[in-house]
Amino acid sequence: MYKIIKRLFDVISATVLFIVLLPLFLIITVLVRLNLGSPVFFLQERSGLHGKPFKIIKFRTMREDKDSDGKYLPEELRITRLGRFLRSTSLDELPELINIIFGAMSVIGPRPLPPIYDHYYHEHERARFNVRSGLIPPDSIDKEPILSWDRQLAYEAEYAINLSLKVDLRIFFSVIRILMRRKQSDYGGIIRIPLNEERK
Repeated sequence: MYKIIKRLFDVISATVLFIVLLPLFLIITVLVRLNLGSPVFFLQERSGLHGKPFKIIKFRTMREDKDSDGKYLPEELRITRLGRFLRSTSLDELPELINIIFGAMSVIGPRPLPPIYDHYYHEHERARFNVRSGLIPPDSIDKEPILSWDRQLAYEAEYAINLSLKVDLRIFFSVIRILMRRKQSDYGGIIRIPLNEERK
């Protein structure tokens, strides 16, 4: 029953937020276009509910610079000042409201991660696929803005197993706190080792 209520909340809240934040959405669109050119949006396949793939939508934060072999340069060399700001404030994730409205994501849920990671989760961590991926992650309640993969995935599995209104409310009201911590820790400039490289 709660999953139905949660989905209804997702649609209503994401739609209202999208309408209210539309002016900001348009401003960021223009800034990204001027700073990085076209395309404005970053689309990438992620694994969602039951492991089903979907295309996540974000604002672009990096240039597409390549080396002499045609390979992309490291992310730390391609991210722009605007990109760092968008990441540290989570404004790059604003377009994910569209993913929520159309059912691929939820307001609260495990971080949507690339399918290449699917073979690297421990068995108990696969519980994360029992719920929709979210804009606000379960690890928001942690005191640290940057967590290890083990700790992040533990939060996500526990969230999926113990899904409830009480849990969602606790995570929802931690949003302002985590945004402040991200800004103070230069979260936008952090490049993590990919899960498939850490666990190979």
